[in-house]
Amino acid sequence: MKILLTGATGYIGQRLLFGLLQDGHEVVCCVRDKQRFDTTRYNTSKIEVVEVDFLNEETLKNIPKDIEAAYYLIHSMAESTGNFEELEANSAYNFKNYIQQTSARQVIYLSGIVNELKLSKHLSSRKRVEEILASGSYHLTTLRAGIIVGEGSASFEIIRDLVEKLPLMLAPRWLETRSQPIAVTNVIEYLQGVLMNDKTFDQSYDIGGPEVLTYKEMLLKFAKVRRLRRLIITVPVMTPKLSSYWLYFVTSTSYRLAVNLVNSMKVEVIARPNNLQQMLGIKLLSYEEAVRLAFEQITHHNVLSSWTDAPTGRLQHEKISELIEVPSYGCYKDIRTIAIQNEERVLERIWSIGGKQGWYYANWLWEIRGFIDKLSGGVGLRRGRKSPNQIAPGDSLDFWRVIYANRDEKRLLLYAEMKLPGEAWLEFRIKDMILYQTATFRPHGLWGRVYWYLVMLFHGIIFNGMIKKLAH
Repeated sequence: MKILLTGATGYIGQRLLFGLLQDGHEVVCCVRDKQRFDTTRYNTSKIEVVEVDFLNEETLKNIPKDIEAAYYLIHSMAESTGNFEELEANSAYNFKNYIQQTSARQVIYLSGIVNELKLSKHLSSRKRVEEILASGSYHLTTLRAGIIVGEGSASFEIIRDLVEKLPLMLAPRWLETRSQPIAVTNVIEYLQGVLMNDKTFDQSYDIGGPEVLTYKEMLLKFAKVRRLRRLIITVPVMTPKLSSYWLYFVTSTSYRLAVNLVNSMKVEVIARPNNLQQMLGIKLLSYEEAVRLAFEQITHHNVLSSWTDAPTGRLQHEKISELIEVPSYGCYKDIRTIAIQNEERVLERIWSIGGKQGWYYANWLWEIRGFIDKLSGGVGLRRGRKSPNQIAPGDSLDFWRVIYANRDEKRLLLYAEMKLPGEAWLEFRIKDMILYQTATFRPHGLWGRVYWYLVMLFHGIIFNGMIKKLAH
């Protein structure tokens, strides 16, 4: 079967793609930037990649007309605190209008549970998108999920940060809000199970795990799995804004995502009963089972996707290919070279940089820079990396984004996503047994130029020590 998969680089999309390919389907993946999509990891010829921006109607012409079903996995929750509802509605309209012209019989939409009259902006937007998609001439199947538990999900990583960093938590009242978390494994089973199942045509289903828990109970159960003793005290004085700052500074989430999550967490998300689980024969994992399974994947370095895969800043609107050519005009550069003796070993060190490994020299200075970035509203260092030694274009790496990674060419290029009065690139390249390390900064205005000279001393310490450690 030929299936269209939107959101193919997203958290759910990357995992669903593996399942669809294992079932023998041919999958057309819609991405905004082909450079961010690594098809080699799937080792199959049944993937077709097309560049589509659902906010730009012209690009939808790249989608083939002979698809039989389509998954709609697009949302803009982490991109904006102001206008994501409008963006989501426009994307849904454009998608619906084009898919009606194809041979697709079914569209499957993953939404959020909406069972309260007063909804957050995020959940209200999801409901609006469902209404738009339902007006199409195809059959719509909607699955509504609440908290998704799995390695790399935003909810899982936030809970993990809170539990592992804070023995005592003074937490906001919304920790008493009830939810029905579901394992990401079960979400994928549901998404695959309803595909071209005519019993699910023109139907919507809430999907949740076997337990209804408060967020406080989720934190304590998580602590139990991790064999940690934690005390949580809820306080009534923490406003939504303070709650957002609390999540932002304690966890690895971005501020914009924290705001939208806090607004959603004030609303109960409990699945309404239905017979879909019995119809598809799905065995639901408990919350603790889902957490244990997630840590098994983390232990084996098998994190298929992460919320950090979503780009930030300039990369939300521009393609990676537009940043591969590092500029030279109007730029400041710190260029260092050193002779090496073991090319493969140096490459291994370069491909393992960042995350828990650190930056090989003066890590405390990197941590200070990451903290300053957090204070200014940036991503900081807490995002880390998905794998300790595998890296691909589009991956996040602390406060960098991987722009180009080719071991055969012996080149790694990173683009800064930290808050800066300009733009920054960091490149590692090996040629003729010489390691080249180049930091490039393109300043914005006078403050950008002042910034470069203010940090020159620190750059000298960090970059000189780093290249020596990489080489030896």
